[in-house]
Amino acid sequence: MKIVVIGGGYAGMTAALRLGRRHDITVISEKDRFTQRIRLHEFVAGRSSVTVPLAELTQGTGIDVVTARVESIDLAAKQVRTADGREFGYDTLVYALGSHTDLSLPGTAEHTYAVERAVELRERLEGGAEKVVVVGGGLTGIELAAELAESYPGHRIELVAGSVAGAGLSARGRARVERTLTRLGVTMHTDTRVTWVDEGVLHTDRGDISADVIVWAGSFTVPALAAEAGLAVDARGRARVDGTMRSLSHPDVYVVGDAAAVEIPGAGVSRMSCAVGMPIAAHAADVINARADGRTPAEFRFRYFIQCISLGRRDGVIQWVKSDDSPAKFVVTGRLGAWVKEQVCRFTVGALRLERRRPGSYLWPKGPAPTRRSDDDTRTTTDQSMAGLTQP
Repeated sequence: MKIVVIGGGYAGMTAALRLGRRHDITVISEKDRFTQRIRLHEFVAGRSSVTVPLAELTQGTGIDVVTARVESIDLAAKQVRTADGREFGYDTLVYALGSHTDLSLPGTAEHTYAVERAVELRERLEGGAEKVVVVGGGLTGIELAAELAESYPGHRIELVAGSVAGAGLSARGRARVERTLTRLGVTMHTDTRVTWVDEGVLHTDRGDISADVIVWAGSFTVPALAAEAGLAVDARGRARVDGTMRSLSHPDVYVVGDAAAVEIPGAGVSRMSCAVGMPIAAHAADVINARADGRTPAEFRFRYFIQCISLGRRDGVIQWVKSDDSPAKFVVTGRLGAWVKEQVCRFTVGALRLERRRPGSYLWPKGPAPTRRSDDDTRTTTDQSMAGLTQP
C-alpha cells in the first residue's frame, strides 16, 4: 500500500513510524527536522536545540522523507501537490498538518512573535529588550512568561490574560502559578482582553500596554488546507472523523493530531495537544494496518490524565484531571513538578525512537470501550453526521 503522510510533527511521525515497514510510506514535511513544540519556550530562553533530524528518526525504516510545503490535495485523483511542483500519488493519505498560533486578531501577525518564530524571538531578546509582554493566560503563555523571567532577569516581563493565568487548573494549581510568576517578577494583567495590536502597543479593554517585544501565546488554529481540499470539517476547520480517524467524507483519508476533531466520550472534541495527538495518530496507524490485514479495527479509546506546566527550570505544576479533562484536586508542584514535566517531554521523543525500533510499542491512557452499535445504528449516526458537515 502506498501511504503519504503530510506533516512531520508529533502526530505525523507517530503514525508514519507505527505503520511499520510493510507499506510504501512517504512523509512530506515543510522542514527536515522534527521540532519539539512543547520545548519551544525553553529554546527561546537559551536551550541549545529542540529539534531532531527526520533522517535520524526514520533511519532504517525505509520511509521516504520529502522536504517540501504541501500546496494542495486532489482528493479525487488521490494526489498531493507541493509548492515546488511535485506530485505524490497515494492509496491512503494521513493528514497531519497540525495547528499553529491563531494570529487573526488585527495587528498580531505584523507586530507580535508567536512560538513558531522562536528563532527570531530569541535573537530579538538577546539583542536587548527592556520590556516583554506575553499575551495568553493558557499553558503556553504561562510557560513562556516564567521561562523568560528566569532566563532574562534584566528584562521586565508582563503577562496579559483574558481571565486568570491557568483558568483550566484547580484553585491550588492556579495559586501555585500566580505565586511562582510573582516570585519571578512577572507583572500580571488579568481580566484584560486585547482588542488589537500596533507596533509596540497592546490596545486592551483596560487601556493601552506598551512593550518593546510582544509575544503572542493565544489559542491555536489549523491550516485551511483540509477545507480547501474538500474534506468535511467542523466550524474551526478541523477535519471530521469517525472513531477510527477516517474522514467522514473521504474514507481513503485519515486525519490525526490537532487537525482532527475527535469526539472523546464524556470529554467532547479532543484538545489540541501532543498528549492526545500522539494517541490519535497511533490509533490511526493501527487501524490502517488492521484494515490492510482484513481485520475489523477497534474504536478509539482515550482518557485525559494530567496537564503539565513548567515554571522555569526548577518549578512546575502537574495537574491531575478527570476523564472529562476538568481539573481534579490533586496537584504536584515545585521541583518534583518540574522533574515530571521534563520526563514527559523526554518521553515524547523517546516514544518516536521506540516506534522506529519496535512499531506498536507506544501506549496511552485509555478510557472505557465505546458502546457497541448495530450496523443500522452506525449507518444512521453517520448519515446524521454527514448532514451537518461543513464543506467548502
